[in-house]
Amino acid sequence: MQIRIDASLAGLTVKELLLKYGISHSLAARLKRLDDGITVNGEHVTVRRILSEGDLLTLATEDLPQDENESLIPHEMPLDIIFEDDDLIAVNKPPDMATHPSIGHFEDTLANGLAYYFAAQGKPFVFRAVNRLDRDTSGVVLVAKSRLSAARLSGLMREGRIRKTYIAVLNGKLPDENGRIETCIRRKNASIILREVCEESADGAKHAITVYETLFSSDNASVVRAEPITGRTHQLRVHFSHLGAPIVGDAFYGTAEDMPTMLDSAVSRQALHAASLKIDFGDRLLELEADLPLDMVRLCNIIKGEKIG
Repeated sequence: MQIRIDASLAGLTVKELLLKYGISHSLAARLKRLDDGITVNGEHVTVRRILSEGDLLTLATEDLPQDENESLIPHEMPLDIIFEDDDLIAVNKPPDMATHPSIGHFEDTLANGLAYYFAAQGKPFVFRAVNRLDRDTSGVVLVAKSRLSAARLSGLMREGRIRKTYIAVLNGKLPDENGRIETCIRRKNASIILREVCEESADGAKHAITVYETLFSSDNASVVRAEPITGRTHQLRVHFSHLGAPIVGDAFYGTAEDMPTMLDSAVSRQALHAASLKIDFGDRLLELEADLPLDMVRLCNIIKGEKIG
């Protein structure tokens, strides 16, 4: 990372500038340990150096080979890359692909595919997902390409300056075509996975807000655009199920196994897609969009046909 010092930054120490740019204490400590971690005009300096107008400050924020995840096995696979620059890469993750390795999925995840992608370019890679999707949820996954980028993007996420929009196909219709769902959510029966709507006073209760709009519907199904204002685990799945219109194909919160709908039978996963992600950097807005996968396109066509017929 290189920063040309202008009049507004002149007079600051390197330490003050690092704080101004949101660089974490751990990353700053790492930079200080490296011989070329912090340089001004090509000369190694300490964080006490006072910067002058015209100086070129260089920070070695890029990943190094020794930083790589030793357990992450590169695996060649097609990747639908939406956007890439020096700081981040965004991929349209297909359904039935885990975001990162776990038991039973050590080589076939998005992380493995990206490890191969960067290895083929001779670049070190550490998988730093800014947002994560369930294996069966498709759509935009944002990955930071350095410690600094990860810290910045995570900060924007906490500040609510990264907004995610999903498309969901529902079994049923919602009480209102457009609305706001505001509840509390907690773990269900101490389950590691399942969540449920609960009272605000319940142990483990976390506030959850979703806004949505219905794009189109039939007598017994809907397609909605939804934005989770908060980021609770399974939030959209729990919220729509709570309103009596669970996401099609949802094995946890959907229709009972002995009473699947026609739409449930038409897909092999929950019909939920992370369609777009907007990042407000302050000086610019980056909008990333992921095309709807074919299985959800088919569901939408079925619903449109029911509505017409």
